[in-house]
Amino acid sequence: MRCCATSEEGPVSAIVLHDAEDIVHPSEFRVFARHLGVHAAVQLPVVPLCHPASRFVSGHYCDEFSEAHAKQMLVRSAVGAGMPLAGVGCAIRRDMIGRIADARGGAPFDATSLTEDYELGLTIGVMGGRTLLARDPECPGGRPVAVRAYFPSRLPAAVRQKARWMTGIALAGWDRVGWGPVAGIGDHWMRMRDRRATLAIPVLVVAYCALVVWGLSLLGHFIGGSSAPALPPFVQTLLMINFGLLLWRLVVRAVFVWRAYDWRQAFWSTPRFLVSNYVSLLAARLAFAMYLRLLSGGAPKWDKTAHQFPENPEQATA
Repeated sequence: MRCCATSEEGPVSAIVLHDAEDIVHPSEFRVFARHLGVHAAVQLPVVPLCHPASRFVSGHYCDEFSEAHAKQMLVRSAVGAGMPLAGVGCAIRRDMIGRIADARGGAPFDATSLTEDYELGLTIGVMGGRTLLARDPECPGGRPVAVRAYFPSRLPAAVRQKARWMTGIALAGWDRVGWGPVAGIGDHWMRMRDRRATLAIPVLVVAYCALVVWGLSLLGHFIGGSSAPALPPFVQTLLMINFGLLLWRLVVRAVFVWRAYDWRQAFWSTPRFLVSNYVSLLAARLAFAMYLRLLSGGAPKWDKTAHQFPENPEQATA
């Protein structure tokens, strides 16, 4: 759903994007008005609601957005890379929308894109517009003005949503938006990072298969009463380094989740790391099938995610 930010004293100055299930913060227009004077687009942080009946599937979105909108997007802005929009809680100046429409034959929004919001943010950057991830506090020392909503709470819905994101960003997005300006090293790096699923998913598959085979090997040696062969020192060192980096990665994520929610959600972010990987693995299979269908000339199929609006929004955001 798209909403227009209007004024009784003049024409529309910006377009604000929201989904119908979003809990819109009462101060968001104030934040947009503060920053749109010098920025072509403003994105608010997205803070998923913790679904009481889905601690793991819905909860892993809390972990991912806590880190993405409090660290990754800020780094992206610092290196001068294009800022993807989330499709919700973002405002785009009318003059920028007009420029995009002129470049696309009168249609600023591309109905053939599976991740229109992502591509729209990059397009704004390519056209010279600056996008800000605004983390303005509700009050001095308070949490930032943000968009809150429930994300999929069931595994099949989460897999379908992640598959659409993966197809639109890491696979079809590569064909559609390509790379940034030649001199934009930061933008190149971030776009390459966006498409890391093409490498990360095969690595995850090999890693989990190796873990299973290693466990079966140890079990076989235990049953047979034999000792497993010792690993070479180099492999032992490499495994220890990787384990240390994994711990660091989990601690960093837990810290950002703690800041966005509380210590309980930070605690659950560690086991939810496995859930996130599991959802990505299932989504990758579906994403590659969707991408192959696109390569064979098939039309993009929009798989709309079913969302839930909280029965008591004030209690949900407390």
